[in-house]
Amino acid sequence: MTNLAILLQAQGQGGMGGGLIWIILIFVVMWFLMMRPQRKKEKEERKFREALQKGDRVIFSGGIYGKVHEVGSTTVDVEVSGGVILTVEKNMIQPAPEDKK
Repeated sequence: MTNLAILLQAQGQGGMGGGLIWIILIFVVMWFLMMRPQRKKEKEERKFREALQKGDRVIFSGGIYGKVHEVGSTTVDVEVSGGVILTVEKNMIQPAPEDKK
């Protein structure tokens, strides 16, 4: 065998383990930079929905603001304007920003 062939063969064998380490490292970095913050946000939203009370200001995922009128097990009745009450899934509401009235 020529020196070049021996060098390429040795590099190919060592490169496989090194490539696997890089793939694992990339996955770990992706986990910490993307998935952990997303799970933290989901946990905070779940706590908010479990703690909903009458009178809380909320915003629908579609951008409609309202005030909680009644809380059910999976739904929430929200007053949006002058006695108009809508029933929505809990998963479709978020806390309203403080500057909106």
